[in-house]
Amino acid sequence: MLLFDAFQPSQARRRDGAPRGRYDTVLLLAIVALACFGIVMVASASIAVADGRHFGAFYYLKRHLLFLALGAVLAGIAMRVELKFVEKFSMPLMLAGIALMLMVFVPGLGMRINGARRWIDLGVTGFQPVEAVKLILIVYLASYLVRHRQAVERKLFGTVNPLVVAGLLVICLLLQPDFGSSALIIAVTVGMVWFGGARMRYLFGMAAVATPLLAAAALSENYRVRRLMTFLDPWKDPYKDGFQLTQALIAIGRGEWAGVGLGESVQKLFYLPEAHTDFILAVIGEELGLFGIVLVLGLFAVLVGRGLMLGLRGVELGQHFAGYVAFGISLMIGLQALVSAGVNLGVLPTKGLTLPLISSGGSSVMMTCAMLGVLLRAGYEIHRAEDARRMAVRSEQSQRVQEVDA
Repeated sequence: MLLFDAFQPSQARRRDGAPRGRYDTVLLLAIVALACFGIVMVASASIAVADGRHFGAFYYLKRHLLFLALGAVLAGIAMRVELKFVEKFSMPLMLAGIALMLMVFVPGLGMRINGARRWIDLGVTGFQPVEAVKLILIVYLASYLVRHRQAVERKLFGTVNPLVVAGLLVICLLLQPDFGSSALIIAVTVGMVWFGGARMRYLFGMAAVATPLLAAAALSENYRVRRLMTFLDPWKDPYKDGFQLTQALIAIGRGEWAGVGLGESVQKLFYLPEAHTDFILAVIGEELGLFGIVLVLGLFAVLVGRGLMLGLRGVELGQHFAGYVAFGISLMIGLQALVSAGVNLGVLPTKGLTLPLISSGGSSVMMTCAMLGVLLRAGYEIHRAEDARRMAVRSEQSQRVQEVDA
């Protein structure tokens, strides 16, 4: 019955005089603007790649539109589901997420691409479990922070528990290997635990222990060491290890202030690897210049900033689960966008992280849409709580007036 009620239209469930929720307009407009901008840039950045691989000029655009449509369906469903229903199943979802992470190592089921086991073979396409696990982890952490708020605020053990769960996911990711997603999950976990009230001395103490371990993991593989050395001086070996970064910097340099024009990029013509995925911001910089880069980053700033504000407001209103979810999703999207932009601009070592809603992708596009659908739902419930508070204040004021008149 709870599941049935979760999908019912809000108007049907709402009684007369009950508080009303609304989807955050600013947040929704920022999401739609980024998605539309992504469609245009995927079309521009992928034509040469698709044509060169004899897939047809618009192969990657059609694929992107398909997964974006599927993602929109997932987002629509997420926007209609009450968060209390999601919270109820946070632990089973976490166990399912760990199982998904382990499935990539099952022979015949896991797919190895470019030396990494990060995908599950679904027959018609591959699915990257970590994209679903990002959302599952946020839901689990939000539920944990609600259930153990006092322990998180007062006890070391309460702070350690969620980091242990994140550590299990990180171990699975490092075995794939996927260091970029590992760092992202750790950062979001620490951020959410801090937002939940953990004492800074506990977090700094655990950081002192975890940082050397992460550094050792980063330096344990030769290819990671080469990436780090290439990041420090990409022009030392511009035709081999430094090829991606130098081509990205050349693309951004060619764009100058206003760009060379939409569709006129030269670097995407087989000079810049992964032009439609990991390095799409470099193509934006070449074709639309600094103006295009600032526009994209500005839209992300609006999206993330609005989400963080909703998270803070939710906690203030007593909607702790919705607030933690909004904060976690905003932090996840913001950090991933920041890392992707940093890689393209040469201020961070190369990582296999796409630019949310902009880069071409499959499971990443779908799960980003689903994540944003949950964020919009959190905003809906937070606005509903605001309406309830306003109604309570008006009712109290009206009662006082009546008592004075009497």
